[in-house]
Amino acid sequence: MRTGAAVMATLRHYGADTLFGIPGVHTLEYFRGLAGQGFRIVLPRHEQGAAFMADGYARATGRPAVCCVISGPGLTNAATGIGQAYADSVPMFVLASVTASHTLGRGRGHLHECKDQRLIAEPITGLALRAGSVDELPDLLAQAWGALTSGRPRPVYLEVPIDVLAEEVGDGWRPVPPVRPAVEAPPAGALAEAVRLLAGAERPAVIVGGGAAGASEQVRTLAGRLSAPVLSTVAGKGIVPDDDPLCAGQALKRVAVREWLADRDVVLAVGTELASTDITVDVLPLKGRLVRIDVDPSHLPGDYPDALCLRADAAWALDRILEQLPEREDSGAEADVRELRALAAAAAPLYRGWHTRVLNAVFAGIPENARVYSDMTQLAYTGTQVVPMRAPRRWLHPSGFGTLGYAVPAAVGAAVADPDAPAVAIVGDGGLLYTAQEIVTAAELGLPLVVVLWNNEALGQIRDDMIARGIEPVAVTPAPPDFSGLAAAMGAGVEAPERLADVPAAVERAVRRRGPVLVRLDEAVLAANEGEEQR
Repeated sequence: MRTGAAVMATLRHYGADTLFGIPGVHTLEYFRGLAGQGFRIVLPRHEQGAAFMADGYARATGRPAVCCVISGPGLTNAATGIGQAYADSVPMFVLASVTASHTLGRGRGHLHECKDQRLIAEPITGLALRAGSVDELPDLLAQAWGALTSGRPRPVYLEVPIDVLAEEVGDGWRPVPPVRPAVEAPPAGALAEAVRLLAGAERPAVIVGGGAAGASEQVRTLAGRLSAPVLSTVAGKGIVPDDDPLCAGQALKRVAVREWLADRDVVLAVGTELASTDITVDVLPLKGRLVRIDVDPSHLPGDYPDALCLRADAAWALDRILEQLPEREDSGAEADVRELRALAAAAAPLYRGWHTRVLNAVFAGIPENARVYSDMTQLAYTGTQVVPMRAPRRWLHPSGFGTLGYAVPAAVGAAVADPDAPAVAIVGDGGLLYTAQEIVTAAELGLPLVVVLWNNEALGQIRDDMIARGIEPVAVTPAPPDFSGLAAAMGAGVEAPERLADVPAAVERAVRRRGPVLVRLDEAVLAANEGEEQR
């Protein structure tokens, strides 16, 4: 067996079963015999799509997939998707080739050559490794898989020179058990102090992020026992159902909500780095005590030096706290939640009302088991605030890196992972053209993909930002293609409702179809027919 096949056999042994990638001349050895090893192989139309698909797959399942890319341009093409996964704590095994060992760092113009390819991956992965020989690989694979499946989930990267990939490994090759770093439990005194603070709080509040997605039941129990409102980041959407009377939603970007939070005497933050993409400011101006639970020690205490920090898995830590936390009287938390929702709505952008009407029509046709992947578009920004989700990992958004083009390929990855649940991409006309070609992948595989296109013929957020800063809008009204013709050419069905009343049925038809469907929502047409002013 050659090295490339041995690497894939080891990853299969560890539990990987899906690979997203485009074979290239430098990665041929990874694909030798791959079809017989139990992998599902998904062929995207661009390496960026491969990374986004692996991201979408992992967010849907909680399990990592393999993203396989060639040396040089394959990695640089995929880098945006890898960076998005890194920013949003998504696991992914990035497997790459690199030029032959004797060429590394020499700058002789070899095919796909980079000065030091590993350095491209290093800042956008949790671990970036290069194998110098066949003998190193079993231990490197064990190290990489261990890092991938413990602690804070993030991409890992392994590159192997093409000459090493082609070597015979011999009969002595055996997978090495994954090496997972040991993590000590928080000191008993710290847990006891957390319980004391929470039990004695008069005005508690809870903030949850994506790191608490596996602790939904514990968060809900704790919020009820504390009688505490729960605010969430976008990644934490659905951990407490959005229609729960204790859920205040994704409102931390609103000044009035942050002012309310500043007056809480104890705030518990679970599984969130409290990033500016969720809270707008660099640091929350908290007057009371902050208790943080996170698996990533780099965030503890972070920008909050006085915080009580518990480095632990969210579910484990909350279970320990709940074992000791007494019931308390209702402190009026439901009234607080109503106040918070009113504060957030009052501070919302002017377009929120119109977008909410559109989203209500769209989601009237989407079943509750669907997964929604949104792009960086204003309709999605509103959606994260107003569309109720009742479970975690159901609305997935590229919060941290904030890249355009995420939604369609990520939704394809989700459909690969779970073809029985509709995958919905919400995307603007600008973002769709970044990765529209991956609709072809969905058509080829017959995947249940609904692409909801918000076509306002503008880069709407950038236009609004220019106006807000006194800049005359330029380069923000790209001429759109024939989106219906484009979708049809890629094998997708097309729905183009012209009134909001027709949108639910159009979406329902799209969901029922086996294969991708573009639901084209032309804002100018809808606005004219609904008596709304197009923005």
